[in-house]
Amino acid sequence: MYNNKTVSVITPVYNCEKYIGETIESALSQTYQDIEIVLVDDCSTDQSADIINNYIKRYTDKIAYHKQEKNMGAAVARNTALDIAKGRYVAFLDSDDLWYSEKIEKQMELIEKNDAAICYAAIEMIDEGNNLIKGKRSIKEKIDYKFLLKNTMIATSSVVIDRNITGDFQMPLVRSGQDYATWLQLMRNGLDAYGINEVLVQYRKSNNSLSSNKLKSVKQVRDTQIKNENINSLVATYNSIWFAVNAFKKHYL
Repeated sequence: MYNNKTVSVITPVYNCEKYIGETIESALSQTYQDIEIVLVDDCSTDQSADIINNYIKRYTDKIAYHKQEKNMGAAVARNTALDIAKGRYVAFLDSDDLWYSEKIEKQMELIEKNDAAICYAAIEMIDEGNNLIKGKRSIKEKIDYKFLLKNTMIATSSVVIDRNITGDFQMPLVRSGQDYATWLQLMRNGLDAYGINEVLVQYRKSNNSLSSNKLKSVKQVRDTQIKNENINSLVATYNSIWFAVNAFKKHYL
């Protein structure tokens, strides 16, 4: 059990010199002040480490930094950060995404009001130049495991989790889709996720993002349900088809 109300911000870092400063600033500017930022560098070869070290000099008590000995992928980096994190609550923030300043405060209010284990929020999408490319993606205010099997709803950089309810956890070690696998893992035994249908996150859409291949993402959904959730292959195929349909509606309609 964690005897604090600290929110540990989990950020994997890999060659993100263009955005990491702005991302760190968005975490430091939160109106909820009891936070620590845990940055795990997956062997960046650019100036990411130098930028981070400049922030550490100014915010020693707020930032924890660890550099991996070898490149092992985002899932391992996040899991390393989860091991380092001291907070009862963990919030995921990818190294190129941004938070609005009241994000954590509003989510903590919802968590305490509902005794919620998992909280997420609506997002908007920006491009590599911070230009808005898609406005608010509306979300449901409460979802369960069954809903998640057929729907894309929870954006990684919008999530806050209470580890006193879920227990300590690790993300499955897959190259991509580990976020979706994690939400299923945490919710399979009956936990619900509570949403704030307000834009609190700016998700950066880049051409080389791991999630840019939609067909590949749908296959990952099916594989995750079969391998991680032990769901029958026919049922998983049915679920993944609905997942694709619902994802299309959300992105294009």
